[in-house]
Amino acid sequence: MEWINAIIQGVLLGGLYGLFAAGLSLIFGVMRLVNIAHGDLIVLAAYLALVVTQALGIGPLPSLLLVVPLMAGIGYGLQRLLLNRALGDDLLPPLLVTFGLSVIIQNGLLEVFSADSQRLQAGAIEVAALPLGGGLAVGVLPLLQFGVAVAAIAGLQLLSWRTPLGRAFRATADDPEVARLMGLDNRHVFALAMALSLAVVALAGVFLAVRTNFDPAIGPARLIFGFEAVIIGGLGSLWGTLAGGVLLGVAQSIGAQVDPGWQILAGHLLFLLVLAVRPEGLFPRLRG
Repeated sequence: MEWINAIIQGVLLGGLYGLFAAGLSLIFGVMRLVNIAHGDLIVLAAYLALVVTQALGIGPLPSLLLVVPLMAGIGYGLQRLLLNRALGDDLLPPLLVTFGLSVIIQNGLLEVFSADSQRLQAGAIEVAALPLGGGLAVGVLPLLQFGVAVAAIAGLQLLSWRTPLGRAFRATADDPEVARLMGLDNRHVFALAMALSLAVVALAGVFLAVRTNFDPAIGPARLIFGFEAVIIGGLGSLWGTLAGGVLLGVAQSIGAQVDPGWQILAGHLLFLLVLAVRPEGLFPRLRG
């Protein structure tokens, strides 16, 4: 039963990793941008939630009503005013810009909030659990977290394939020049993609802040987990990203069950195995 419980907890943890990775997958799929600051933006969302909860006296989950649009607005502004200027045929300038953005966010948060770790308190839902029988139980909060991850990725998938905005995303991803000739404003489309990415980041940041302690320096580790989930699942595949997050979470839970010191190592070993055996990922996006 301990092993079954470890697998269940790993699956639920994978939902959080799926949220980490969904924004990365979306941005790479639309504009081939590798956002080095992605992990720090997750931490920024956590601190925004901290400020909102303290200022308004509301819980972390209701704070999403403000944090999600705030992060979406930040994403639109960053892309329109900064990142669009770095995009081009060369992949190095966007990498350097997002690396610099990562450093700025980390040091800005450190200056404002100090290096002390913080955590958001969600109340009774943190300890609530649903019994499964046989001594097993599933926490309500992790289950909600996984459900939100599935809903967010399903929403992004539906938007990508069933809406005019999704068609604009796919057109600019396939050929930006032709999309421009057809009347699309690529700068606006890219900014909307970044806004959607950071809206998902806001969800990830708030659930991270409720699940564990956070401080300004933890962003790079969240970025690594997001990258690993994307690579395991397959570049450009949103459902593959969720599957990659689940596999990563299960590997970490099983590693922790064997030895607590193996938790993070087990996830990295799975990542290296997939990269060696199937570099395109387990569920790469099919092109029609």
